Amino acid sequence: MNLEILCNEVCDLAREVGSFIRSKRDQLSEEDIETKGVHNYVTFVDKEAERRLTAVLEKLIPEAGFIVEEETIIKKGSRFNWVVDPLDGTTNFIHSIPVFSISIALTEEDEPVLGIIYDVIQDECFYAWKGSQAFMNSKPIRVSDKQLLDESLIATGFPYTGFPKIDEYLFLLKEVLEKSHGIRRLGSAAIDLAYVSCGRLEGFYEYGLNPWDVSAGVIIVKQAGGVISDFSGGTNFITGKEIIASNKGIYKDLSNIIRKYFG
Repeated sequence: MNLEILCNEVCDLAREVGSFIRSKRDQLSEEDIETKGVHNYVTFVDKEAERRLTAVLEKLIPEAGFIVEEETIIKKGSRFNWVVDPLDGTTNFIHSIPVFSISIALTEEDEPVLGIIYDVIQDECFYAWKGSQAFMNSKPIRVSDKQLLDESLIATGFPYTGFPKIDEYLFLLKEVLEKSHGIRRLGSAAIDLAYVSCGRLEGFYEYGLNPWDVSAGVIIVKQAGGVISDFSGGTNFITGKEIIASNKGIYKDLSNIIRKYFG
């Protein structure tokens, strides 16, 4: 399997489906929005985008299974699986806030070996495969070289359902805010990870995430020279519902603060 050729094919697919998503952004009505859970929404655009993505991905590797957010296909692979979020940032999309993305990863034995994040509005495709550099629209990218948390811009996300750790989270937010250059909440974890990989952000942390939110971003950040861990400094960041991603310079300081509240 040539991962470079495969990655280019998936980038082309993401751009094609991204064009479909853009064409629908001003056509949503209340009837088009379904509720999956408390503050958790899906639209016909999410589902149709997922169908279009999985139809092509299934042809690229027929034996691969799928781990997909909207469950338009149910097929588990024994070795390879595509991990797909067809529209990461659905709430932004519903409110016409132009920050949402397509996230696609290929895993081999549960390890991401290829990742693509397509920023639909900015037309920026971030990608990497095992053993490669990381790229954005064919240009090599690297994480930031900043060494001080005080000079660093950090992103996070807020839980939208279930708040058992909200007090700890707010205390953590306060300390990171006081000790960093600032905090951003973009509303798409995939874009947060992409922005760490190209140095626009120095770090990102969040809990309550799913494999389709982070799998593509994990390999892109790693291949761009970044560091990925769970809140305890371990490796359970894809299924463990918590992740820290940063450059090497600030990882220790950022992770130490996070462990004070979520160790």
